[in-house]
Amino acid sequence: MKKIILMVALISLFVVSAFSLKVFMVTDVGGLGDKSFNDGTWAGIEEAAEYLGLETAFVQSKEQADYIPNLSNAAKEGDIVFAVGFMMTDALIDVAAQFPDTYFIGIDIETTEVYNNIATYLFKEQEGAFLVGYLAAAVTQSNKLGFVGGIAIPPVERFRYGYEAGIKTYEELNGKTIELIKGYANDFNDPKKGKDLAVAQFAEGADIVFHAAGTCGNGVIEAAQEKGAPYYAIGVDVDQDYMAPGRVLTSSMKRVDVAAYDAVLSVALGTFEPGNHVLGIVEDGVGISPMTYTKDDVDPVVLEEIEILKNLVKEGTIIIPDTQEALDAFIVPEIVF
Repeated sequence: MKKIILMVALISLFVVSAFSLKVFMVTDVGGLGDKSFNDGTWAGIEEAAEYLGLETAFVQSKEQADYIPNLSNAAKEGDIVFAVGFMMTDALIDVAAQFPDTYFIGIDIETTEVYNNIATYLFKEQEGAFLVGYLAAAVTQSNKLGFVGGIAIPPVERFRYGYEAGIKTYEELNGKTIELIKGYANDFNDPKKGKDLAVAQFAEGADIVFHAAGTCGNGVIEAAQEKGAPYYAIGVDVDQDYMAPGRVLTSSMKRVDVAAYDAVLSVALGTFEPGNHVLGIVEDGVGISPMTYTKDDVDPVVLEEIEILKNLVKEGTIIIPDTQEALDAFIVPEIVF
């Protein structure tokens, strides 16, 4: 009987604690409405909040100077504060030290030390990008592919490393030579810059352009839609295939929504673990979209090969490079389909 009473008391305590939490998200300069990184994180927060009945709010950063004041103001009102984006790393650490009783969650952020109130989530972007690189190499008719990056920060570059490794793998397994055209917008927030880069790459002969450029990438998708068949864009972060049905070949997904959802629950359930958390294919943290609108455009054999490659990555037979040095040294292992 005492055990039952204790259990009821603990459940009641959890319900009271959970329902009193307030979750704030501080966006990077891309902001909500990017149909990518920020929107994906917010979706995970909202799903967790709905499940637990929590209050949520977000603060939009217009420029990097906004990071510290936005995080500080959020910490004054919230119990859980999300900092979204690699460029917020220093601001997150500085502000978290001033609010030791507030939980801070960093998305795409890595800390070199463990702080008691900071949990960060990183992704093996290169693993999902490897699969889309292999797919793009199989589908291209011009044997020229494009890549549009936002700013050359580590998460963006990991997308590129994986993409190039996937292309190289297809080349070596199929005796094909493919040219890669690369460009950077040096921005995450201007779709026109992304569109201009994509238009230029299409003009140079690329027929598929993969973007890792936040809101700039929306312009890449627009460019592919305007070009029409046989041109494609490849989306990023979330499933962007719906943005131009039939003209987005696939999307290299990283589950920022899952990371955000799990982070909120960890605080509410008392299982919060500070430090860096890394999500890859094994953790279902990255992958490839279901290709709702384009699967019939792809040879079923290629789709089967991608599933095999995914499993080989999952079991560690293929290690996808996550630095330029590792990419330069990448050797395609012997693979039998």
